[in-house]
Amino acid sequence: MWQQTPCFCLVLSTIITGSLVVSLDMKVAPVVTVPRGEDAVLSCSFTHPRQQDYSGQIIVKWLARESQALPFFSCSIKNDSVEEPSGCSGSGLRYSLRGDPRRGELSLLIRQVHDADNGTYFCRVELDGWWKTLQKETHLYVTANPQILNLSVVETRSGSGGATQRLRCEAEGHPLPTVSWRSASRSLSEDQVQTSQVGPFRLVSSVPYQEEDVLTCRVESRLGGAERRYPPGNSLLIGLTACGLIVLLLLLLVTGFIFYRRNRAPPDTSPVYGNADVVENHRLQRSDCPAEGDVELQAVYSVLSLNSVVYSPVNLQQ
Repeated sequence: MWQQTPCFCLVLSTIITGSLVVSLDMKVAPVVTVPRGEDAVLSCSFTHPRQQDYSGQIIVKWLARESQALPFFSCSIKNDSVEEPSGCSGSGLRYSLRGDPRRGELSLLIRQVHDADNGTYFCRVELDGWWKTLQKETHLYVTANPQILNLSVVETRSGSGGATQRLRCEAEGHPLPTVSWRSASRSLSEDQVQTSQVGPFRLVSSVPYQEEDVLTCRVESRLGGAERRYPPGNSLLIGLTACGLIVLLLLLLVTGFIFYRRNRAPPDTSPVYGNADVVENHRLQRSDCPAEGDVELQAVYSVLSLNSVVYSPVNLQQ
């Protein structure tokens, strides 16, 4: 009986220990895709069987590129603490935790991701005592819409020592876009196009160029496309001309409206004999003048209409 007891305890210990190890687990998102310039959240969470009565430290670490690299972010908090974790989050921090480690939340917030943030990350949690360290990897994929950075003519040296001109198109995007060329005057063969990658998000392509050529560089990926023409078209001149015509048309409309309003002004309805007082005074003055002979000139008037008065001199015989 005593010989069986140690064996029974060993089996029981193995079962309990095995169940605890199985209960200790971590989950991460395999891939997180975020456009360049936006915030990224690398999700990570863990569980352990003694979450309710564990009172030790929870140490959170995030590593980049290699599983044994030094952590670029680290913070800790006691599981039974009621205080806010210090150094784990903040509005001014580029890296901060999105959640509470006491609830098993270890997600990392990266603000305004850029090209260099693209790559592999490792979420790690360390607990006090005999608990093992947990670590899993996740991948951040930073996307960028295709765009043309520069389109210009450069001179290159040929094998014979002469100089030739090539039209060089610099483009970027993630995933890397494909480059195609179009010519308005001639056909371009594949061996004339030279394309090479100069960075994780950037490439350069060039074709032979002659002064009379009109060439278009186009870049495309699953996120969209962009193109540019060389030499540049007269789009700016056309736009300015259109704006000038619109302004001229508005001026003509305003001028015509003002002219129309002036011509429609109401006529002056004041009576023709508005100076009747002056005429009457003049008549009285003439009647007071001394008579020449037996003839006296006096002004008389007759009303022909409501709005007109006609004066006529007549001879009155004494």
